[in-house]
Amino acid sequence: MKRNPLGRTGIEVSELCLGTMTFGTQTSEAQAHAQMNVALGAGINFVDTAEMYPVNPVSKETIGCTEEILGTWNAANAARRGEYVLATKHSGAGLGYVRDGAAISSGTIAGAIEGSLRRLQTDYIDLYQFHWPNRGSYMFRQNWHYDPSGKSRDEVLDNMQDCLGALQSQVDKGNIRAFGLSNESAWGTAQWLRLSEQGLGPRVASIQNEYSLLCRLYDTDLAELSVLEDVGLMAFSPLGAGLLTGKYQNGAIPEGSRRSITPAMGGRHSERVYDAVGAYLEIAAKHGLDPVHMALSWCKTRPFMMSAIFGATTMAQLEHVLAGVDLLLPDEVVSEINAAHKAHPMPY
Repeated sequence: MKRNPLGRTGIEVSELCLGTMTFGTQTSEAQAHAQMNVALGAGINFVDTAEMYPVNPVSKETIGCTEEILGTWNAANAARRGEYVLATKHSGAGLGYVRDGAAISSGTIAGAIEGSLRRLQTDYIDLYQFHWPNRGSYMFRQNWHYDPSGKSRDEVLDNMQDCLGALQSQVDKGNIRAFGLSNESAWGTAQWLRLSEQGLGPRVASIQNEYSLLCRLYDTDLAELSVLEDVGLMAFSPLGAGLLTGKYQNGAIPEGSRRSITPAMGGRHSERVYDAVGAYLEIAAKHGLDPVHMALSWCKTRPFMMSAIFGATTMAQLEHVLAGVDLLLPDEVVSEINAAHKAHPMPY
């Protein structure tokens, strides 16, 4: 499987990344361990998790379970730890289940990393990410009412500097190798980069934001920053939380699916989205393509894409994804996708 640079770190990651957010709720420990074995065997060397996982739903009782499941795999496969790049995330302000919703700061970083290392049963984290900014974010459909005013620039920058110092201490100790962002903006990423270039801490290596045929906010200002500053995108929900598989068309709600657990799909459920999905399904059918393979292969065509994170609740879903890893989309298909995007922009 093709590998791409993780920023300027010298680390390389596979163009597909195994997402683990269902490990511990919809996916059992045994199934999760089996997925790790199959994914690594197929050439995936990149695994993403977070201290707040699993989801569907997020609950106080399960916080940290996903890391623990990956930890038992690491313990049973200690000799294989160097075979893959492990990414996890520090929860941000407002999630009451973790540190009572404390904001990210030098006062939380060391403890959060120590907790993740303990649960993951590893000596180091390859990529340590901030799950969302303290100042808020326009991600997760908040773009419709996002208001960046009222924030003190000095306060934000002071916090960034404080965090970078704490991260550098963790790099020096060998606890983390690289630093990444998630659910960030172009302005925020630019400030992290500027401060690191002043020698205040590790340089941002990546940004994990939502990106798919249905969610293309990244195509604007972040695309330019991503390419010119070598901060590659880790795209989450590249299948539109399952919408792009077509399984929810015509009102269908398969048993055990995400929509059966979270009907609003994180704000993705709308009347318009199914028309957009239908347009992409028509393109796939016209060209004899599997819609899952088409959606993931399209991600690889984007100039800023480092890795697309997919989640597989079941082994069958993982094997389905892996069956299409070699697909390269013809220019004709890409052109039709672009036309469909113009006809159905921002469907949720």
